[in-house]
Amino acid sequence: MTSHGPVLPIWHCGGCGAPWPCRTRRSELRAEYDSAPVSLARYLGAQLVAASQDLPWVPAGDLHRRFLGWLR
Repeated sequence: MTSHGPVLPIWHCGGCGAPWPCRTRRSELRAEYDSAPVSLARYLGAQLVAASQDLPWVPAGDLHRRFLGWLR
């Protein structure tokens, strides 16, 4: 289990305080979903939807880059 989970509703990392998913959690997620990149994208897409409800003042493009933009 990771200590780099999201602290809701602010969506910051519980391990390092950076915006979630932080650099460490991104690395962990890549390793966890190594053979299932579509599942990773779906998981992060669901997290993006939840975050957009908690953070309505954050521009949608910023949230998209934060949650999905790094998957490329």
